[in-house]
Amino acid sequence: MSWNKPLFLVTIFLILAYDVNEGTNQFTKTKSPKFERLAYNNPNLTVDLGVGLWASPLPIDYDEDGDLDLLVSCNDVPFNGIYYFENKSNEAFPVFEPPVKVSKPIKHIQVSYINGQARFLTPGKELLDFKNSFDKKGVSLFPSKSFSKLHNNIRFNQWKYVDYENDGDLDIIVGIQDGEDYGWDNAFNDNGVWTNGPLHGYVYLIEYDKGEYKLKDKILAGGEPIDVYGAPSPNFDDYDNDGDLDIICGEFLDKFTYFENIGTREKPKYAKGKYLENETGVLKMDLEMILPVSIDWDKDGDIDLVVGDEDGRVAFVENSGKTKNGIPVFENPKYFKQRAEHVKFGALATPYSTDWDDDGDEDLISGNSAGYISFIENLDGSDTPKWDAPKYLESDGKIIRIQAGENGSIQGPCEAKWGYTTLSVEDWNNDGLKDILVNSVWGKVIWYENIGSKGNPKLAKEQPIKVKWDKDTPKPEWNWWNPEPNTLVTQWRTTPNAVDWNKDGLMDLIMLDQEGYLSYYERYKNGTDLMLKPGNRIFQTTNGTYDRKNNFVNKMNGPLRLSEKKYGSSGRRKIAFGDWDADGDTDIVINGINAALLENTNQTKDKVEFKFNGDISKVKLAGHTTSPTFVNWDKKGKPDLLLGAEDGYFYYYKND
Repeated sequence: MSWNKPLFLVTIFLILAYDVNEGTNQFTKTKSPKFERLAYNNPNLTVDLGVGLWASPLPIDYDEDGDLDLLVSCNDVPFNGIYYFENKSNEAFPVFEPPVKVSKPIKHIQVSYINGQARFLTPGKELLDFKNSFDKKGVSLFPSKSFSKLHNNIRFNQWKYVDYENDGDLDIIVGIQDGEDYGWDNAFNDNGVWTNGPLHGYVYLIEYDKGEYKLKDKILAGGEPIDVYGAPSPNFDDYDNDGDLDIICGEFLDKFTYFENIGTREKPKYAKGKYLENETGVLKMDLEMILPVSIDWDKDGDIDLVVGDEDGRVAFVENSGKTKNGIPVFENPKYFKQRAEHVKFGALATPYSTDWDDDGDEDLISGNSAGYISFIENLDGSDTPKWDAPKYLESDGKIIRIQAGENGSIQGPCEAKWGYTTLSVEDWNNDGLKDILVNSVWGKVIWYENIGSKGNPKLAKEQPIKVKWDKDTPKPEWNWWNPEPNTLVTQWRTTPNAVDWNKDGLMDLIMLDQEGYLSYYERYKNGTDLMLKPGNRIFQTTNGTYDRKNNFVNKMNGPLRLSEKKYGSSGRRKIAFGDWDADGDTDIVINGINAALLENTNQTKDKVEFKFNGDISKVKLAGHTTSPTFVNWDKKGKPDLLLGAEDGYFYYYKND
């Protein structure tokens, strides 16, 4: 594909100019342009390469300097677009430059390599002169609506070129995810068995025949239509170097399925699929919603995989050049690195500001969608801190990772690798050391005791938060499983806030109860044990609030219910407590399109009234959720606000 290099450079200049005004500080046209993406301020640091939520990699020599760069498309907010990561080293595993936004996002975009040239397709069409015009110039290939007639619930719609039968023309391969059987929400029986069907991932052939494209049918393997677990991302290449085209598919979860061509190059016939594996077992990505692209990345003569993960990272999965039992052997995923620019921790980051290492400045402890918990160290304590890369925290000597597994998410087994950790950090057991309280995809509230020392925290094995219930332990009515006695199980993905609310020297707990009301769980001593009393709905609203989708809910003068929905739409509330307006009482900031303020207007021992003041800004930072925490890096006046967003980045708001 030819292109005009001067025009490309002008395009990059214009986009960089756009980013200065609307990218990193992309909020200049709004009422309040204050949210700024948090910088590492650490130029020598390298971190995981990443975009926002959902990474669709497009490996290509974008600047035509002889090495492979990465374009990565990302559709979610706020870090959306197509981003260019430059490879300056000409190495197989380079440290990339920070991302430059070169286009708006292009949904379902796929890259195919035909005779060494990159060709870019979206459903129904090819994008022409892509480097210069992105999606502005295109040619129709075949009606994409043909698949809407075949499937009612399409989430992935992936089109690629391939000369399927080696006759010199280009056919089209289409990967379709059909979610109709799955249904997505609340389908477990009392034994925790999913009663809906699986996700389906089909692969179709559109053949070029006598000057036009004709939809044939699903491609067969082992005599049956290929059907992987959603998001098929089909790739046709000669992975075993025997001269014909095999197939490797991804899936919605984390594995790769290999379909060997046991026919010929001209008359392909595919064997039943088998998972790729190596000496460590079945090959798996770290997270899910994986999007593989096949290419000889390291230019050693065999076909590798470049794979996007749900949290915006991209991995190199190297073909070893060996086969075992007729299946090519790939190395374990190796996640690409970039020079550090903006602080990021996976996706749906949930920060909590605290001096974790007791060196006098505020660090960050954060959860994320993958279920990890990280320590992000403040290295200099300045007004604009210098940050270290996130480091996974360990418990009992093992990296903390909470995951749903087969039946821990109300939205079903396709969410097996998600954990949605959300947390607070306080001295929970009054021993002078900061502990960590965590809620997650399960809705089980647990804590990790710090058994280290000042400046050297060390976490013990998780243990449940204890509540002295008068009757059976309550739970959300849709949970298929029953909690253990005297534990706390509430709505999923909502922050557990450790706060000494009554100022008696014992940490209390404030969070949503099993019905979505903000509740006060008072701490008390029970002999030598510290226990919580059942939740008390002392928090009231005087003018209403809004739901998770930011619709105003006018519920006057009643208990503060921050989540009134059921099943997968329940919970999801991220909550921070602090004196936002510096008037001497405790306000609440909750997630919204960015964050919303509930102002404390009147407080007694048994009742606290809040006025809902709406979003702090008009800036849209959330499609799913944000997660607020108060910070005070300049150690002056009012607390400021830091939001973890679903793109995994952190956004700072100066409260002046």
